Amino acid sequence: MHWSMNTLPLPPYVELGVHSLSGLLWTLLLLFLWHCYRIGSDLPIPGHTHAGKLKSGSRRSMMSRGGICAGTKCSARSKLSRSDQITPFISMETEEDEEQGQGYLTPVLSHALFPAQASAEAKKLYAALQEYAKRYSWVGMGRIHKGLREQVKLNDHSAIQKPHLFFLPDVPSVPFFPRDAHRHDIEVLEANYRVILEEFKAVYQRAPEKPGKKCLCKVCWKETGTLREGQAVFPLYNAGVCVAGNCRSCPCTYRTLLSLRTFINSNSLGSAGFWLLGPGATLGSSYGPTNTRLRCHLGLQTPSMCELVVGGEPQCWSEGHCLLVDDSFLHTISHKDAGPRVILSVDLWHPNVAAAERQALDFMFSPDL
Repeated sequence: MHWSMNTLPLPPYVELGVHSLSGLLWTLLLLFLWHCYRIGSDLPIPGHTHAGKLKSGSRRSMMSRGGICAGTKCSARSKLSRSDQITPFISMETEEDEEQGQGYLTPVLSHALFPAQASAEAKKLYAALQEYAKRYSWVGMGRIHKGLREQVKLNDHSAIQKPHLFFLPDVPSVPFFPRDAHRHDIEVLEANYRVILEEFKAVYQRAPEKPGKKCLCKVCWKETGTLREGQAVFPLYNAGVCVAGNCRSCPCTYRTLLSLRTFINSNSLGSAGFWLLGPGATLGSSYGPTNTRLRCHLGLQTPSMCELVVGGEPQCWSEGHCLLVDDSFLHTISHKDAGPRVILSVDLWHPNVAAAERQALDFMFSPDL
């Protein structure tokens, strides 16, 4: 027997055209977006209340909590009244957090709390941070603002790590960092060790032997005592400014510096150059200016009895190899061997300083300010 689909009792159906189907899909999409909007508008933003949009249930709960804490120090009700009048998109902290300076979300507008006993340098940096935020954004500036407020407290007590200019809080720090922290830049420097050493020898041979004596080749050495026996530096970058004459004398070293990914070359926290320490010299205990950088030391001439102690940990240099040092820790250098110790010192960004923070610090510590 032959069966046909036409013999089956199928319910009637309506053929939908392309336009009808697309219209249905658009309607469903609009309904979904409206549903999401309504749910999102009902959810409160933590630490932020828009004026005129506080639900009645939220008001009753705030008033009931205000009644419970009557007679005690309760700041929730006062913050509610402030938020009804002022509506900046800033999360507010408790008064205790503002006093202790522990949070990142303390308001950083012109009315923010800032220590009155802060130094002139700290106030200048705070003004520069405000100017940066006006031009760009406050986003990502929480740690910098917190560090400026806590700088006064940091200078009041002794510590093994105490940068004297600027301290960025909550940055993981150790006296000596592993190579992996800046593997690319370390490998670039070590790969160019030979040519960097030859360029140092060339400028060293042309340098004056006595302090104050002019050099005919216009090579600039900054010296302490006599160059051959004391301490001296041949700067390629000084406080974020390129020393053009010295860089022309060391073109390969200059190009190597420019190929580094994390070299600080646009603010006054960063420098690079050849550092020479004569035999018998000692550098006393000192702190670096900030913990936002690491100093990379490429050993060029390293006598065996020349030691660097950072945060109580001793290390010796090795020719052709790099040391990553956080000089915001207390550090000393002693040289008890014959012959000068020579390194190429390069300031690199701390790996835990974010890109937005680096940009802000470049602005705050600009050589032009």
